Amino acid sequence: MKQKLNISNYIVLLAATAFFVFPLIAAFEFSLRSNQGKSHDWSNYQWILHEPGFRTNLGVSIRLALLTAVAVLVLMVPTIVYLHLGGARWKRLVEFVCLVPLVVPVISFALGVATAFPTFLQSTVYELSFLYVIVSLPYTYRALDVGLSSIPLLTLVEASRASGATMRQTLVFVVIPTIRSAVNGAIFLAVALSLGEFTLAVLLHWDTFPTWIANVSQGHILNAIALSVLSLVGAWLVVMIFALAPKSLRSRKSQEATS
Repeated sequence: MKQKLNISNYIVLLAATAFFVFPLIAAFEFSLRSNQGKSHDWSNYQWILHEPGFRTNLGVSIRLALLTAVAVLVLMVPTIVYLHLGGARWKRLVEFVCLVPLVVPVISFALGVATAFPTFLQSTVYELSFLYVIVSLPYTYRALDVGLSSIPLLTLVEASRASGATMRQTLVFVVIPTIRSAVNGAIFLAVALSLGEFTLAVLLHWDTFPTWIANVSQGHILNAIALSVLSLVGAWLVVMIFALAPKSLRSRKSQEATS
């Protein structure tokens, strides 16, 4: 029975992999076509790199993503730590607030910017990062909450404070390293949402990488497919960096400690 179950699991895994990989391979092959499909080369990808606005808009989206990730950590980590330590009575309220972005239309956030944000902030593209923080709350809150629920938080905090550390030092040097996987997950979710969010940028009339993709893809089918493949590979690289970088740092530190 166990062997049959394992075989069925492998079959499902292979089927899911094929369902995802084969279209990607087909798209990659199609993106290499040139000269009306008679040959294959990298001209479509070279076109992307030399297209006006590629580096500028990609840089804007990367800066917004980094600012969003930092703001999410600064806002959510202390808040959720407080909820787990002594603010349990506020947990339902915070959960409700974090789930609100799932039911409020994005256009409402965009219209609310005109009245809620100060004028100096509305004049810069970085106003989008504050909206990205709000939109990402349902996902980043859950990731961090699960991570903190899996560790003896109270014991760690009391031991750190007994050693003379301040609360800020406890958060930075004890809590965050302990829930590194949850923090990486929250960062990845915030970055992925920031790099792929399209509606808010359009409604607020800002040029970002997703809006640039939508504009240059019109009338360029092969180039649009190449751009989609390149964007997907870039997202995979971001996932691999967040997944492998902490492990490589820990292994390097352990090697230095043993040597």
